[in-house]
Amino acid sequence: MNTTSGDNLGPEASPVSESPGLPRSVYLAVVGLACLPIGLLWDISHHSTIGRDTFWTPAHLLIQFGGILPAVLFALIALKTTFRGTAEERNASVSFWGLRAPIGVWVTAWGAMAMMSSAPFDDWWHNRYGLDVKILSPPHSVLGLGLFAVGMGVLLFVFSSQNRATGGSQARSGLICALAVGIMITLQADFTTEYTWPNEQHGSKFYTVVAIPFPLLLVLAARATKVRAGATIAAATYLLIYIFMILVLPLFPAHPKLAPVYHPVDHMVPPAFPLLLIVPAMAIDLISGWFGRPAKNAPQQGPVADTATAGRWWQDWLLAAVFAVVFVVLIFAVQWPFSSFLLSDAADNRFFARSGHWPYFSQPGEWMNRFFESGKDLITLKGTVLTFVSAFISARIGLLLGNYLLRLKR
Repeated sequence: MNTTSGDNLGPEASPVSESPGLPRSVYLAVVGLACLPIGLLWDISHHSTIGRDTFWTPAHLLIQFGGILPAVLFALIALKTTFRGTAEERNASVSFWGLRAPIGVWVTAWGAMAMMSSAPFDDWWHNRYGLDVKILSPPHSVLGLGLFAVGMGVLLFVFSSQNRATGGSQARSGLICALAVGIMITLQADFTTEYTWPNEQHGSKFYTVVAIPFPLLLVLAARATKVRAGATIAAATYLLIYIFMILVLPLFPAHPKLAPVYHPVDHMVPPAFPLLLIVPAMAIDLISGWFGRPAKNAPQQGPVADTATAGRWWQDWLLAAVFAVVFVVLIFAVQWPFSSFLLSDAADNRFFARSGHWPYFSQPGEWMNRFFESGKDLITLKGTVLTFVSAFISARIGLLLGNYLLRLKR
């Protein structure tokens, strides 16, 4: 990727003229992003309820649409910026192969290509090996990389728009950014489903798994979104998307089409109840409000900002440790008892869907309402240290990305 003078992406970049409004492309990009985790949840439900019957399922089409919409939208932006862009638009872009567009456009383009290449690979895989037994099969892994690349491209795009917005548009764009991070949390939760069943939540592995992606995204939302309670809004977005799918999917009748059928179902299978990430998210927002966010009037560009950052480099390391401890303690405090509730008779209803999320090819039994590997995957000192280290690294990366996104204008 080529950048001409003034095209640097870091704090040393030359000033960029600010746009007073929030472009419609931001809203469309976030709509496309939302199609990805919703389509993926729908696809998991389709596999769990019906099985694999054809590639051209509505869920697959929704996922592909979620990648194609931002890709087409951003391609139009690149063409307009290159050939008919104003000075402000060209200053808020980078050059790649002679074309100019914001950096998020190019990341999204790569992700969309990976998504589309995974489609024939996935179709061949199913024709060759049949039904998936795991979510992260090789073609799904390629798809996942494409999904996250598209998501990261959209995040770069909406955050750069936030940082160029002024007046009332800035608060609105901050909310859009928090929603976009919440959608990314939902996407990550989709891919960790196999390790986050309620039955797994009394084991050490579960806490290590959730400590890898979620502190990063929650801390990023708290640091980079120009809105109060950014992490809480992001976590609430994830929670509401999952609850919506839990309530809506079973409304549609469906039956298995592939054998063996051990668990007959007559409606679309919903996902398991989501994690209570909103609790550590509120704590992260509270701590960020105290001392986690750079001063609003601090210089965002130039050598002065570099000097200020160098003078307080240790603060973010300390803050990452605080976030890690808070996340690990609170997620343990809420998920340990809540998972016991989710496996109890009190959760055997439409809202909490105690046993309703199991696929048709699972043999019913008492195991559905028991913790897996009870007495084997214990909470040990070694596992707790590994969980904390994972959360610390995740939170530190979240702060680094948050600092970058907070000053990105291209």
